[in-house]
Amino acid sequence: MLVNSEQIIQALIETLQMVAFSLLFSAVLGVPLGIALVVTRKGHLLENAPVFNVLNSVINVFRSVPFIILLVAIIPLTRLIVGTSIGTAAAVVPLVFYAGPYIARLVENSLLEVDPGVIEAAESMGATPWQIVFKFILPEAMSSLILAFTIATVGLIGASAMAGAIGGGGLGDLAITYGYQRFDTQTMFITVGILIVMVQGLQSLGNISAKKIRRR
Repeated sequence: MLVNSEQIIQALIETLQMVAFSLLFSAVLGVPLGIALVVTRKGHLLENAPVFNVLNSVINVFRSVPFIILLVAIIPLTRLIVGTSIGTAAAVVPLVFYAGPYIARLVENSLLEVDPGVIEAAESMGATPWQIVFKFILPEAMSSLILAFTIATVGLIGASAMAGAIGGGGLGDLAITYGYQRFDTQTMFITVGILIVMVQGLQSLGNISAKKIRRR
């Protein structure tokens, strides 16, 4: 049986849901981690070697595990959190564990690009460490952060398609079930085409937004 348009639309909606919720929860996890990596590193605002080393090591561990292995490895945790290991909701859990540390690194890199002179100027005005972070460093790094989140979202789109390998739903599940297992080449090309359009559109939007912020 060939796939129909309703199935493609449903798969697209599931992919968008997976990416949206995963990005939200990953940002909640990754942004504070990224900030903590910056402020606790040697010579920075709240230098703390033990905290930095622990965070750095934990993030490196999660980033070193391929996503397809992570999908399987945390199935018990996924079942504990959402009550099942298949479906769109279940796919969000490993996606968050995959993207959270990745976003933390991207945020760290973006914040470290800020000119040290900005921090020195803020300190000379008597700003507290957290005022420096939220009123000086983050606004100064906003353009870079937009590009960082664009990259992270593109990565989540690819990972959400991979989640279809274990019944995660979305376009990846559709491509595997019909395009691969039933040799439906048309469905395979359609799903790949939709993913390409999503990535291209998102990257263009991110580039334009970052350029506008940079000009201000």
